[in-house]
Amino acid sequence: MIQPPEPALPLAWPVDHRPEQLAITAANQSAAAWLASPGLWPVPITLLVGPEGSGKSHLAGWFAARQPARIIESAESRDPESLFHAWNAATRDCPLLFTSRLLPRDWGHGLPDLASRLAATPQVRLGEPDDELLAAVLAKLFAERGIKVGDDLLRWLLVRIERSLAAAQAVVTALDAESLARRRPITIPLAREVIDGQFSLF
Repeated sequence: MIQPPEPALPLAWPVDHRPEQLAITAANQSAAAWLASPGLWPVPITLLVGPEGSGKSHLAGWFAARQPARIIESAESRDPESLFHAWNAATRDCPLLFTSRLLPRDWGHGLPDLASRLAATPQVRLGEPDDELLAAVLAKLFAERGIKVGDDLLRWLLVRIERSLAAAQAVVTALDAESLARRRPITIPLAREVIDGQFSLF
């Protein structure tokens, strides 16, 4: 691992989840369109399903910022009785959004009443971020820190980092810390040293 000549300040940079900061591409466009119109849902509940790092939390925050709503994240790990009551309490004026890494059949809760309600719940699925979304997220994360980077660096990173929004956050944080420690701009040579030294992303 690369040892910088002097340590960077261990600051936690806040992630900007404002609705206008959500990057919408082909990877999440259909999910965003569905969440934008809860009045058209057949029931006032939706389940957003996607792998770790696919952007579920960001979309859920975007949804909740648009209207009164209740969000229950990682629903697969929640108490099934509480999910059942939350489902029953959802209304048109305050719709409910579950997020989960798993489809309901894999939750293993064993509660028939909840299973029947989940079977009637619309599901919206997210896959891994595509290149367009990942590039937009990387650019956004750099911009939030006041860092200008070129498209050449973004293209270089796209083919080398894990395909998740969490990986994008981790890489930008590492590059920013290394740049501050070395007092060097973020370039492809610096990124190559950081990627090779701190991540196993190939």
